Amino acid sequence: MKNAAVGQHLLSGAFSGFAGAILLQPLDLLKTRIQQGDIASNARNTTIICRTTKDILRNEGIKGLWTGTSATLVRNVPGVALYFTSLTYLRSVMAKSPYFSAHQRHSHDSSKTVLPKLSSRGNLIAGATARVGVGLILNPFSILKARFESELHAYRSLSGSLLSITRMGPSELMRGFIASSLRDAPYAGLFVVIYESIKHETTYAAGIHSFSAASAGAIATMATHPFDVIKTKMQVRSEDRYRGFTTTVMRIFKQRGAAGFFDGASLRMSRKILSSAIGWAVFEGMLLFMQT
Repeated sequence: MKNAAVGQHLLSGAFSGFAGAILLQPLDLLKTRIQQGDIASNARNTTIICRTTKDILRNEGIKGLWTGTSATLVRNVPGVALYFTSLTYLRSVMAKSPYFSAHQRHSHDSSKTVLPKLSSRGNLIAGATARVGVGLILNPFSILKARFESELHAYRSLSGSLLSITRMGPSELMRGFIASSLRDAPYAGLFVVIYESIKHETTYAAGIHSFSAASAGAIATMATHPFDVIKTKMQVRSEDRYRGFTTTVMRIFKQRGAAGFFDGASLRMSRKILSSAIGWAVFEGMLLFMQT
């Protein structure tokens, strides 16, 4: 991509990340608060969500639902910008290969897009690679985001908390990265594949990007949610039993059974559907505007 194109992609991605972070922080917060616990509960999912929401409102007020927004912005604004930019770059490079380029039947696709077209195989690899690469770079900020949303840590400032984590060494900075990768690689790969597939079948241009992204987000979210629970436990809890991937998996299963791997699934589903619709609509919409 040319420098001007890189700038446009970074700007579009940053706006996309900012919009999603501000609007959807309450869903992220509630998901983290529900996933951080390890006490078995027979209550219905909606009951747990309502109870958690009431506790936050009672103890912190309405603004408590936006706890951790600053950390989310630090993580998501550059994260989304880098993801969209690196994804587009990878797709541009891979589109030159006949092994990854889209089949001829998509060459006259009526869907409005400024992004390179790849085969399903190419989209799967590009999405997974871009997401894991960005996750590796920003994993320390993912830890900050989770801990600021949790009430288990009493961090006072972003810089101070990042310095505190850094002093604990590389293992702490990369804590939860394996679980994040196992969540993000299939999620991002499946998302791009499904997003492009649905978009190709959608003829109403005004709703293509939001509808395609929301549908893709819903399917990919449920397929990868167990790894999100594991990641949150590892990044938020400080006990030894949550320091390793395998021990965390065993602990969750022992305490909650298979259901424990789907704690907060409805909240993450709601957030991913909305953030996907907002994020991709803003991203592709801004690119279309700047390039026409």
